[in-house]
Order: sequence, then C-alpha cells, then structure tokens
Amino acid sequence: MKRNRSDNQELLYIHLNDRDQYVLSCGISFFEFARSLSDSINYLLLLKHQFDDGDFNSHTFLNYVPEDKLAKLMNEDVSSYGDFCWLDFEELEALNVLSAQELAEILYLGHTKHHLKIPFYNQLGNRYAYLAHDDGWFNKVYYRNINDFYRMLSQVIPGKITMLKSEKNLLGLRRKREYPVMSKDILKALTPVFREGAVFSLKNIEQNRNRLELPIWVIGDFTNIDDMYEEFSEISENPPDGRLVFDKKLKEWSLVAD
Repeated sequence: MKRNRSDNQELLYIHLNDRDQYVLSCGISFFEFARSLSDSINYLLLLKHQFDDGDFNSHTFLNYVPEDKLAKLMNEDVSSYGDFCWLDFEELEALNVLSAQELAEILYLGHTKHHLKIPFYNQLGNRYAYLAHDDGWFNKVYYRNINDFYRMLSQVIPGKITMLKSEKNLLGLRRKREYPVMSKDILKALTPVFREGAVFSLKNIEQNRNRLELPIWVIGDFTNIDDMYEEFSEISENPPDGRLVFDKKLKEWSLVAD
C-alpha cells in the first residue's frame, strides 16, 4: 500500500552503511539537514532539481546555488521536486577543473543514486552527496566524515519533538517545550543499531511530568520505504529495543536499552 508522504513526520528511519559512507533515511528533510549543517555548506552543485534561481556553470552544464541563495532553496518545497540531488563544493573555480571522468561519475550518481566510486572529490572538497526522492521520504546521503551525520541527528531529533509535542501549563494553555541538542556520544552508541536499520517512532512517544521517552525498534535494511512501513506496522506490536529518554528536571538526554 502506498503511504501518504506526510506519514514521515511520525517515523524516523535510519540505516547506516559504514563501508560506502552513506546513510539511508526517511523522515529527515533538506531543511532540517541544511539548518543543522549550514556551517559546513558553501555552494551546492545541483544534479536533479526544479529550483529556478540557480546560477549556471558552463563547464559542467549544471546549475549551482551560491551561499547567498541557500536560504531561498531551504525554504522551497523541495519534496515536490521528485528527485532532488546535489553535491556541495567549496570554491566556484573548482567546477571548472572537474575532469570528464569525474563529471561522468557525478552525473551517474545523480541519475541512479548509486556511486561508481565513493563520491568525494578533492577539487570540490565536498563533505556531502545528497540524493533524495520526494525529499524526506527517501534520502541517501554520503558523508565524508560520519561525525557530521551524528551532529545533524543530534539536532534534528530534539527539533522534531519540539515541533510535535506541546504541554499544558497551569492555565491549561498549550506551550512548546524546547528540547536541547543531544550529545553525539549518545547517538554514536546506537551505531550498531543504525547499521542494522532502526526506526524512531515519534507517534509512540510517552511522557509524564518528569520525563519523555522516544522508542526505538531495530527493523532491518530497506530501500523501499513502503516496505519499511509495512514491517514497522508489525514489529511495533512488540516492545521497543531501546529508548531515548529526556529528563525534564535535569534537562538531559540518555539512552536506555530495553
């Protein structure tokens, strides 16, 4: 059964492939990604897109986004583009020294969402290769340094909970509680789980006055997100494999294995 794309606000799926330096995800948008890692992004070389305000590079015959237009792209509904694929790069002149072989590899990457070689180029100095279909539904991101993935996720998860969960104050009015960034070490402890494929279920969050608990299930390796949802509908009947716990008094996150 085809799922409504808005469902991905309720689940966050992560599968880490260490060897090939990429993470498959469902539930993380370009806006969330770029906001978390904006300090490490200069230019974007657009491989698949519908952004109408990019600049044109005559060597690659591709459009790119300079830093001063990144905010405009972040505010676009890129999930409506269908395919949305890009590489970041450091200096504009770098595009003009790409070899024919490198350009062929990059075009293949954008077309198939698979690499011929791990897609990091010295000329570009790129930290990421971002390959999405219906952005936020199926995202495949290559990381030169996997610490950037954990840095991004440490901000995205609390941000999602802040947006989704509000609490009543003494007058019965609803207010948003700000959840702080997680320690990357907590998420790094989940690396073995991410290698297998894991789901955080935002719709199954439990909370009381003292703590909030975000459950995690180990689900396996999926490239078809509809299949992942079908599997989750079955395994979610079982107790979770762990929980991220936020202590509201201490204002600290911790990881609890079930």
